[in-house]
Order: sequence, then C-alpha cells, then structure tokens
Amino acid sequence: MSDELDRAAAVLGPLEGRIMRALWSGTVKEPFVVRDIHVLLPELAYTTVMTTLRRLADKGLLASSAEAGQRAHRYRLVQSPGEFLATVSAQETSRFVERYGDAALAAFAARLATLTPEQRRRLEELRE
Repeated sequence: MSDELDRAAAVLGPLEGRIMRALWSGTVKEPFVVRDIHVLLPELAYTTVMTTLRRLADKGLLASSAEAGQRAHRYRLVQSPGEFLATVSAQETSRFVERYGDAALAAFAARLATLTPEQRRRLEELRE
C-alpha cells in the first residue's frame, strides 16, 4: 500500500498530501475533527487546516458531518489511496482524450504495444 499511498499523496498539493498521508496511514483515527489534524501540524494556522479539510471534502476524499450542538464538523475518509488514484486516473484520461482526441488514443495504443508480458497480465487482471 505504501506505493499507492505515495502516488496518491503526490497527486495532491503539499499540505493536502501531508494530511491525507496521515489519514491513510492511520496516524489519525476516524472520525476526526480539525483540531486532531492541527495537533499534527501546529506550525499552521487552525483556519488553514480547516480550509484544507473542507477542500479535501469538496474533492470527495473526505466526508464531513456537523457535530450535534457544536460548530465542529467530524470528518472521515471516503476513498482509499487506490480508489483515489482510480478516480483521478479516469478523470485525467477523459481530459487527455478530450484535449488531444485521436492523437491521445494513438499514444495509448503505442504505449500498450510496449508492455512487458507481466504488465499485460496485470492489465488483464485490472480490467476484470
């Protein structure tokens, strides 16, 4: 999972990646609130952490719910690193094909032609 976690965290901005790495690795237990993350990043303003968590929720990585009788929101993970990579890969592939059209499809086909037998086997497994 470390390779997936590293890849997923690298897709995000530096602060988002740091927070998601802590969450995906289990450093922070769920559900959590802003102060649970702020304890890990005391050099940041509380509002910076709060805004970043909201952005991660907007991106579909976290779900938030209002804490009854309080202003605090509780957050929990929605996607694993692998699920996030699959989502982002599908979005990026669609954008790539929309932007470059047939040239993108030709590039994909050329790349497929260079796969090793092990990569082809893995691709077949992933397709199923």
